[in-house]
Amino acid sequence: MSRPLPKSIDDTQTLLASADYVAGRSLATALYLALAMRRPLFLEGEAGVGKTEIAKVVSSTLGRELIRLQCYEGLDVAQAAYEWNYSRQMIEIRMAEAEGEGAASREKLAQDIFSERFLVRRPLLRALQSPGAPPVLLIDELDRTDEPFEAYLLEVLSDWQITVPEIGTIRAAEPPIVVITSNRTREIHDAVKRRCFYHWVDYPDAEQEFEILRRKAPKAADALSREVVAFVQRLRSMDLFKLPGVAETIDWANCLVALDRLALDPETVNNTLGVLLKYQDDIERVAGEEASRLVTEAKT
Repeated sequence: MSRPLPKSIDDTQTLLASADYVAGRSLATALYLALAMRRPLFLEGEAGVGKTEIAKVVSSTLGRELIRLQCYEGLDVAQAAYEWNYSRQMIEIRMAEAEGEGAASREKLAQDIFSERFLVRRPLLRALQSPGAPPVLLIDELDRTDEPFEAYLLEVLSDWQITVPEIGTIRAAEPPIVVITSNRTREIHDAVKRRCFYHWVDYPDAEQEFEILRRKAPKAADALSREVVAFVQRLRSMDLFKLPGVAETIDWANCLVALDRLALDPETVNNTLGVLLKYQDDIERVAGEEASRLVTEAKT
């Protein structure tokens, strides 16, 4: 059952907190305005900082369906918006041929096979035609797509409609809640950003990250969580190929709990660096003496 939208920024922060999402005031403000003014929310930031999670939280707390479009290189209209069910169309044509219908019936068939009953709805079209309360449409990692797909999105984000040449324009009775994410592997065109409210999701500070661990890794002792946060915060000040995100911090804390650790020690850190760091060059740089130094600093 769908629930009403938050009526203030405070309500929005409470909404996020109810799903254990720790959000700063600026993020809550951007989300509140996007919901209140029915504008897409464009979230940019490093991988693992919680951009995708915002759409999931909004979906679960508002009781709305989550429709996810996972972007990738080569994504086109057939995978993102709609395509025709060619196999069903061919069956319909073969059946008509077998019945030996006349010219008038064949003309009618030509119109019928391009009716909505043969239309396969992909995420964008499903979001515009979803029954009941408007769903949450997550367009995830838009930076992975090609620029032509960005251009296609403009009609959807501007007018909440999709044009199907064979049957005309399909409009949403009420616009969906749209969250777009980007890891900034390339710049997204200004025309897309202009249609959205923008927010940069940064790495959390130490207190925020500790609060996140209290919610997402509740079995970790407070002392261990503080050492984990201090260690990760120091890692993020290093010149690494890929800095650990919040998702890695949560995973690491849970792994340490699974190993029955109550505090950090150099041996355990060296053995579990692959949870935090995803590139061998980064692991080699941190392992050994550097890891021991960071553990010592994290305990002070």
